Amino acid sequence: MPVKRILLLGDPRLLEVSEPVREAELGGLAAVTGDLHDTLMAFRAERGFGRAVAAPQIDVRKRIVYMFIDEPTVFFNPELVDKSEEVVEIWDDCMSFPDLLVRVRRHRQCTIRYRDAAWSERSMRLEGDLAELLQHEVDHLDGILAVERAIDGRSYALRSERGRLG
Repeated sequence: MPVKRILLLGDPRLLEVSEPVREAELGGLAAVTGDLHDTLMAFRAERGFGRAVAAPQIDVRKRIVYMFIDEPTVFFNPELVDKSEEVVEIWDDCMSFPDLLVRVRRHRQCTIRYRDAAWSERSMRLEGDLAELLQHEVDHLDGILAVERAIDGRSYALRSERGRLG
């Protein structure tokens, strides 16, 4: 599968809401899943980070998130439920603005419900880094970028300054 161009901050297509995946589309989405994998792996090799990518980032307006941490996981039509009241402040990064970090608040815990590649209903309880990551990716599906969730006007930093951040 080819490595796709990642849409960058400022591209209005990143602000569009993605359409749900229908079961009948699964066969045709295998290529998209492969593109997401190859794009994530190429980005990771080049930049040294990247754990997941949402379909809108490669200009596919479908509710798909591809994550590769220990193994590949594909989330079709993910939704976040049971979000904890407790939130954490983190420096969020994004493949669509790779040199920028944004300080945001995310729920410490949540549950993600989704369909897998066999169209089975699944759920996963998330906390810590995984909760933050999948909240970020689901935001992409809703046309929301981390820059819109910045805590305040001082919540931006260049990645090169990461060592100076609290």
